[in-house]
Amino acid sequence: MGATTQDDFPRGVAWKKAQSPAMDQLVLPGVDVVREGRQERFLEAPPTLSSSPVHWRGIALENWNVPAVLIPRHEHPEHFLHVVLRGVVKYQVATKGRVLRFTSRPGTIFLLPRGTVDEVNWAGPTARVAVAIHPRLLTGALEETAHEADVELREHWDLADPHISALVSEMTADLGDCSPAGTIYGEALANALAVYLVKRYAVRGITPSFYKGGLSSYRLKRVLDYIADNLETDISLFDLATIAGMSPHYFSELFKQTIGRSPHNYVLLQRIERAKQLLRDPKRSIIETGLEVGFQNPSHFARMFRKLEGTTPSMFRANWVT
Repeated sequence: MGATTQDDFPRGVAWKKAQSPAMDQLVLPGVDVVREGRQERFLEAPPTLSSSPVHWRGIALENWNVPAVLIPRHEHPEHFLHVVLRGVVKYQVATKGRVLRFTSRPGTIFLLPRGTVDEVNWAGPTARVAVAIHPRLLTGALEETAHEADVELREHWDLADPHISALVSEMTADLGDCSPAGTIYGEALANALAVYLVKRYAVRGITPSFYKGGLSSYRLKRVLDYIADNLETDISLFDLATIAGMSPHYFSELFKQTIGRSPHNYVLLQRIERAKQLLRDPKRSIIETGLEVGFQNPSHFARMFRKLEGTTPSMFRANWVT
């Protein structure tokens, strides 16, 4: 499709605290399956890492180290991704009256549309990441799919795709690092994954439009004002896209065209700039400063400040006072 300017998007989006009950319904509690009519955990063992505490919208990610295991017959209520991190292991899949036999290796991927019913028998130990994807994350990925009730994906049981592996790995790393940039970075990765799945693995091929020209001045002002007024909160990519009146994917593209930085990077820099202003007040504690600019953990604040400014918050304050 041809290039289109972003002013072709509809106007009039309400944006005061852009979160809404409908958007909150996109937060998945974890990677669940349905067994005998009951929603249950995908694996009985607790995950070593989970996205549940950070409340990413539209996606849930969990990490496990498990021994040889039979995963009993179950149905996936959401689209499902499964990436093997470690373990060269034989596994057997029973689905749709078939029995499929494979050998997993690091990077082996399952990509299953929601509604898939299966049983999997793993002959040895593995480390793996499982991802549940809400249908609305896929339909909202592109303007071309926004009117769809669902995007049907092709089923794969022994897939190798470095791009999927890289995105899942980066989401896992962000969780392992306690998501120092907040929700916005994980959601940016989730939306990049959704766009890729829709373009590459949808049953009905999608050719996305290319938008150019950046954000119009009135859209940009609304977004920047919102960021400035809400730095102390966990700003979501969905919130910013709602304010701009477009999908998260196109918003991210046009924001970067206009500002020269991704939304999550811009938010992080604004938090550090606000912190520098607050640190000039010797009566304000460093921990208080970090909280006021949106860092929920003092160590995250100190680490991000040092990474971007080349010094610690305490040293910055000491140099400013002297």
